[in-house]
Order: sequence, then C-alpha cells, then structure tokens
Amino acid sequence: MIKLESLSLQRGPLTLLDHADLTIHPGQKVGLLGANGAGKSSLFSLLQGHLQVDTGSCYLPADWRIAHMQQEINDQQRRAIDYVLDGDQRLRQIQQRLQTAETNHDAHALGTLYAELETHQGFTADSRARTLLAGLGFSTAQCERPVSEFSGGWQMRLNLAQALMCPSDLMLLDEPTNHLDLDAILWLEDWLKAYSGTLLLISHDRDFLDAVVTHIVHFERQKLNLYRGGYSQFERTRAERLSQQQAAFEKQQSERAHMQSYIARFRAKASKAKQAQSRLKALERMEDLSPAHYDSPFSFSFREADQQSMPLLDLNKASVGYPGASILDNVSFQLVPGARIGLLGPNGAGKSTLIKTLAGEVELLAGELTCGENLAIGYFAQHQLESLDANASPLLHMARLAPEQREQELRNFLGGFDFQGDRVEQTVKNFSGGEKARLALALIAWQKPNLLLLDEPTNHLDMEMRHALSLALQNFSGAMLLVSHDRALIRATTDELWLVADGQVQTYAEDLDDYTRWLAKFRQQQLAADNAGATDSSAPKVDAKAQRREAAEQRKQLAPLKKTADKLEQQLNQRNESLAAVEQQLGDSELYQAEHKDRLKTLLAEQADLSQQIEALEAQWMEAQEAYESLQSELAGD
Repeated sequence: MIKLESLSLQRGPLTLLDHADLTIHPGQKVGLLGANGAGKSSLFSLLQGHLQVDTGSCYLPADWRIAHMQQEINDQQRRAIDYVLDGDQRLRQIQQRLQTAETNHDAHALGTLYAELETHQGFTADSRARTLLAGLGFSTAQCERPVSEFSGGWQMRLNLAQALMCPSDLMLLDEPTNHLDLDAILWLEDWLKAYSGTLLLISHDRDFLDAVVTHIVHFERQKLNLYRGGYSQFERTRAERLSQQQAAFEKQQSERAHMQSYIARFRAKASKAKQAQSRLKALERMEDLSPAHYDSPFSFSFREADQQSMPLLDLNKASVGYPGASILDNVSFQLVPGARIGLLGPNGAGKSTLIKTLAGEVELLAGELTCGENLAIGYFAQHQLESLDANASPLLHMARLAPEQREQELRNFLGGFDFQGDRVEQTVKNFSGGEKARLALALIAWQKPNLLLLDEPTNHLDMEMRHALSLALQNFSGAMLLVSHDRALIRATTDELWLVADGQVQTYAEDLDDYTRWLAKFRQQQLAADNAGATDSSAPKVDAKAQRREAAEQRKQLAPLKKTADKLEQQLNQRNESLAAVEQQLGDSELYQAEHKDRLKTLLAEQADLSQQIEALEAQWMEAQEAYESLQSELAGD
C-alpha cells in the first residue's frame, strides 16, 4: 500500500502539504482533486522518487512497478507501434538479449530467453499494443507511421498508450483525457476499470472520474482528505458539509436563486424529448451541488449581444470538407437565437470540420452558407490558444478589444477568470494551457457574441472553471454549437443533440447514455468491416415474415433477460456493501500493527476476493443489460 504519515512537501518557498496523512490500499483507484498548484503533480513526482519529503514519511512497496504518462516524446523517428512497445521495458530487455544470443548462436541462452519471453507474454505484445492504439483512435496504417508525423495531441495519445503498455502495480495518470475525444475516453474508461493495479488519476472530467475511481483525495488547505466514491459522491459530501458553514451559505443562496430561475424557465419549454429531460435532471442536480463550489475563484458571464438575427445562420445543401476530400454532404440546417446543440459523432466524422466551416476557417465545397445581418460569432478551438500574442498580457489583450473602456473595468472582468493582481499584467508566453484557455474564453465573452461555436472548450480547464463555464453557458441567450468530450457540460448546457456520422448530420433523439451504446455498436461494426476487408453485397435478404416470427420469439425472451439483469444487479449491490464494510475495517490504522497481521491478511484476501466477484458480476450484468436493451430497441423498431 501507499502510506503518507505527517508528510510535509515544499516547492521553493511554497508549502504544498503540511503534516498530511493518507493511506491507499492495493487495487484502489483514486482520483486526485485540488486547485492548480495544490501539489497533485508534485505527489506523483514524490512517488516516482523525483522529489524528497521535507518532513514525515512516504512509504511505497519497493517491488512495485510504476507506470506513468510522459509529457514529452523521446524519439520522434520511432514507428508508433514500436514507440508504444517501448513502454514495456522488460520486454525490450528480453528482446535485446535474444538478439545477442542469436548473434552468438547460443542455443542454451535462446531456449531460456524464449521461455522467459513466453512467461512475459511477449509473443502477444505486438497485438496488445495495436489494440491499445486502436482503442485510442489510431488506424492500422497510422501504427506504422513515425511519431514525428503526428500532431502534439496525438503524440500525447502515444504517450498514454505507452503507459498502458507498461506492466505495473501502480499507474499514475495526469490528465489522460485532455487530448482524447469521447470515443477514446469511453474506451479508456473500460480499460482502466479492468486494470488490476493501483491507480492514481488526476482529471477534471467528472463523468470520467465517476466511471473509473473508487475514492477521491482532495488537496485542501495543505491537507489530504480522502472521500469514498467517485466525484459525484465527493461533491455531495462536500456540499453537505459546506452548506452548514456561514461562508458557504451566502454564496449558496445567490447561486441557488440563479439556478432556480433558470430551471423554471427551462422547465416551461422542455418537451418530453429524452435530451430535454436529461438536461433538466442535470440542472436540478447542479442546483443541489452548487455549494461544493462556493470557494471557486471564477465568476463570469457572456456579455449580451446588442442585436440578434433570425436566423443567425443558414446552411443549405452544403458539402463540408477539404478540396478533393468531402467529409459531410447535403447538410442543411438553421441556427436561431436560443438554439443549444451538442454535436456527437465518432472520431474523424467531421464535427470539428463543420465548426471550422461555420466559423469561416474552412470554405464550403458546395452549397450555400448565409449569415444573418447581425451575426456575431464567438469561436473557441484549441489551435486558437497559440494565436494569442505571447508578448502581451491579459490586460493588453483586453485593452486592444476595448480601448475606450476604463482599465479598472477590464481588470474587474478579467478577475472573474481568476486573472488577479500582478498576473493580469504578465505576458502570455509563460502561461499554462489552462490560463491561455481562460484568456481566450474571456476575450470571447467580452465581445458580445450571439452564436458560440465551441470545439472542446474544457481542455486544460480545472473542475472549478468547468463549473463556472457551465453556469455562464446556461445563462447565455444566444445560440450555441458545442463539441466536447465533457459529458457533464453537454448534459447541463445543451437542449438538442445532433449526430455527425457516415457523411451526414442528423438530429439525435436519444440521450448521452444511448449514444454510448450506439458508439459501442458503431465500433464493433467498424472492426467487423476492417476484418472482413469489404462488405459482401451478395448476402441474401432476410424474409420479412421470417423477421416478424423471429421478433415474436424474441418477445418471449425479454422477460427472463430483465429478470437476469435485476438479479445480477442485486448480487452486485450486496458484494459492494460487503466490500465497503471490509474497506472500512482496512481504514483502521491499528490494523497495520504487527499483532494484527493475521487479521490484516484475512481482510486483504476478502477485499481481493470481493473485488474479483464484483468485476465478474459487473461484466455479467453489463452483458445481460446490453442484451435486454438491445432486444428492447430491436422490438421497438419492429
């Protein structure tokens, strides 16, 4: 296990941790939360041996293998597949010794090394590495390309794949979803849930944390506070505690009044569409949990546009893409004030290209784009962060937009984005990715847009800034088109979902949970198509009467499928309760004294056994639930 006792950690004159205590047991999956600079990454460095404690102790089993996601690329000329395989250093050592033995014609050494390679699962390493790359969005052809040909974001995906390839007892992941789309995030969730080692995860994606982690460690006031459950449970627990404090109460009342007003307005126009109801639930949930963010340094809104147009934008029979490579065809839609649309679709389907086209960065291949007379676009994309003037300060950026405004007014506005004191006059060149993103959003918010085109606006933003952005978007009166892998943001700010897939843009009537299942089926179809090489158009057509007879037979199967899923869910809840009881006992520090070692050994064995049972039951439940829902959808379509 990992055990920190009365640990103090400093970086220069800054005290990050002051006599902090923490115990993490083997197999636990822990999310680390806290403000930027609180010490999350420094704790990673400490566990890797790159930092030393100032006082106290940090215990980590000496034989634990540690995997971590690098932030730089060591060899730009390596093939992507080879770069990922380099993550398994033990494999590379065996392969190097094999090469030496073959050169020396050492038959005895070759026999020993091939046995060692088999024990290490070396013969399947290449296929496992390609599976990792496929899950993270790489095509078969891209596996053979040199690392240098990939953009910075895709190179970070390679670093993530390399970390996942490394056999480990402890995995340290710092913002692994920053450069991933929703497809890859959902795949990574499944991979990490199946990971058998101990996981420490820094992330600002609440849905991702909820799906993966079993505990939260919150860095607060130089201490480490451990919470059981995922991010939502942490937020509930902290909100309940803070709502009892006077400092939180006043902020809560203001926030609650805003949320209640917004919910009332939205409820009045919400239809029975699944997405509308999903958003209403998200808003009500945010209202209850707003006290957990009382100490957020962010508070801002998008300034109201002076005029609107009806429609703001009209796209008619358009082909979207690049010269010689059309991605979307026959696209027609209008955007009107108040439209709040989330774009869904698999990687490479054309979501970002559509946003760029509407923003005027990519020309239409065919069709017509008509802009309203008073259209004012606020466009956010990651590449725009690099277009900020590196030698200018946030205040200078704002002054260029509004030379007639008083400096204090500009300072006050920037303060809502946490550019305070001297920071408001410091040049952008030394800013982090999160600070650049906040400045870009501030510039957009100031310019009174009536149409927001947002392509992954939450990359690099911490949890508090994401919460503030969500509130600001809820209160925005113009139209919005959003591409994001942050499912919480989509749920809380969009009224309608569009699906971008197979060269088309269509209204998606379901919600995000249904989209997750759609995406899983889409991946399976793509994989099947890749394996087959081509679709067999000569396959016989199924007789309609036979289909109806089959559907009738399936209806008889629906009831037992539901019964099986419910029974598995009940068993799963029972095992989780038992595991919670065991882990509560493991949290007793006296248990780790020498005289209790037999009891500790028994509890750890029970924990491991229950964890295995839960994993098996979860897999069975998911399979049963998917079979039930798949059959239910099929019957509805029949």
